[in-house]
Amino acid sequence: MEQWQNIYSNFEPIAFSIGDISVHWYGIMYALALLSAIVVAKWFINHDKIQINQDIFDSYIWWAEIGVILGARLGYIIFYDPNTTYYLTHPWQIFNPFINGEFTGISGMSYHGAVIGFILASYLFCKKNKVSFFFLADIAVLGVSAGYVFGRIGNFFNQELVGRTTDVPWAIYVDGVLRHPSQLYEAILEGIVIFIILVSVRKYKSFDGQLALLYGILYSLARIIAEVFRQPDIQLGFLYSNWLTMGMLQSGFFALLCMIIYFLKKKNKLIS
Repeated sequence: MEQWQNIYSNFEPIAFSIGDISVHWYGIMYALALLSAIVVAKWFINHDKIQINQDIFDSYIWWAEIGVILGARLGYIIFYDPNTTYYLTHPWQIFNPFINGEFTGISGMSYHGAVIGFILASYLFCKKNKVSFFFLADIAVLGVSAGYVFGRIGNFFNQELVGRTTDVPWAIYVDGVLRHPSQLYEAILEGIVIFIILVSVRKYKSFDGQLALLYGILYSLARIIAEVFRQPDIQLGFLYSNWLTMGMLQSGFFALLCMIIYFLKKKNKLIS
């Protein structure tokens, strides 16, 4: 247990270097997240014999990934970054991986920003190709929930989004303080658990969009639970009293929106 608690003292976040460019485990995990999401989604298309043109789906992957990356970065800048005004007035710096001439990579991504980017990109793709948005979304969330696990493991390896202080036996030292490994809680709750649920109920869905909306509701609830163990972002702190965080606020709104749409779809008041 002592080795586990001191894991950060013995862990090198840089996997390897190519010249002056260092490749971090964080980046590798995010690449695996995107790759695994694609592989899992395609596996279910073949296994469940879902009627969709492979060329259409392959094109959709590019749209969705671009939407996710743009949305995640812009979402972080708008909701979390203390230098929002600077980035909005210097947009060319948003994806600049260099600071003072030194390669540092791009850090700072927002999950809810990624969701917004994903939805917008998916909507535009579906309008262009005359495909049902909710039909595609049901396929996508199976891959997203699986790939999400790697994303949170990447956060753990990058020693970011750390947990709150605690004295539980499995706590880990972060800068000399014992904290919850909240990134792993999120990987389990928001990734593995939700993936298992979606896979289990996918063949019983009664309308297109049911899996996607169920994912939105389950993710939001899991995120709110995980936020109880996660240290609020240092630049924001608690938004209200000593309990409300930005993640809780966004997740609560997202859950409510998904519940409303779920109800309307269930009552056949929304088209696909």
